[in-house]
Amino acid sequence: MKTFKLTKIADFVFIASIFIALGCNKESTQMPNLKLNEAQTQSSDSTVRWETVLNRKSFTSYQTLEANWNYLYPWGSDHNGTARMYASSTDRSQLYIEEPGILTIKATRIYDNLGISSSAPHLPIHYRSGAINLKQHVILDDKYPTWQISGDFKAPTMRGAWPAFWITSVGPWTAESDILEIKGTPVNHANTYDGGWESNTTNLPDADTKWHNYKVVISRILDGAGNPTLNARCDYYIDGSLVGTQTGSNFYNKEYWVIINMQMEGSGGSPGPTQDTYYYIKNILIRKSAKYLLNN
Repeated sequence: MKTFKLTKIADFVFIASIFIALGCNKESTQMPNLKLNEAQTQSSDSTVRWETVLNRKSFTSYQTLEANWNYLYPWGSDHNGTARMYASSTDRSQLYIEEPGILTIKATRIYDNLGISSSAPHLPIHYRSGAINLKQHVILDDKYPTWQISGDFKAPTMRGAWPAFWITSVGPWTAESDILEIKGTPVNHANTYDGGWESNTTNLPDADTKWHNYKVVISRILDGAGNPTLNARCDYYIDGSLVGTQTGSNFYNKEYWVIINMQMEGSGGSPGPTQDTYYYIKNILIRKSAKYLLNN
């Protein structure tokens, strides 16, 4: 080993600091299976290598909208409220791009007898509204165990309004993550369903007048030995702040639809508004990663 003589105390402090720094760096790279806290989760979100599935520009024009999204729900025009979806490439009365980059969904009260919803609980149809679902599915699997889904929204909060931004399992309803769900009051519900529900609520008095960013990071959970489980951790954020952490049991190896819609009444309360109700959406971003971000 090469030796040398220290002539100044400052030299010794400088060299010692180098060894300390190297030692700390080595320790941090060798520690396995760290459970990330809130600050670490947010920092890893910005440093991890992501692959973009959907960039923020899918509402720039009708061409980009229709290249990336299907109209209506994946299963049709009806769901669990009193609104029927009418959006299409030839009917832009309820879902349209008024300004490039911003999608508008409008719910309109109707008084014609259109029967009842074809979906449980089969409520009478009182509104025309709109919905879209992403053509590409979210797939939580070995190749991409981590996904980030986010967007900016101005969502109505009056009684009867029920806007949502969510993912749900393709086929049988076994898993769901609600990133934005507002049900007739200025409160967002971030929910995870896996046969039972977990939910975190956040008061947002200006949800209908100010843009807010809603995001979920879903990552397959590793057990104490670092082995992948069938479960996923769902971290929900509003404007970059963590508002809830939930567990989706058996979320692994499933495909998910991504849906944006505005239902009416139902869980949003009734009677709903008689005036037109507006829901504004922009900057939808979906990314995936081959990295496991979180452990149990």
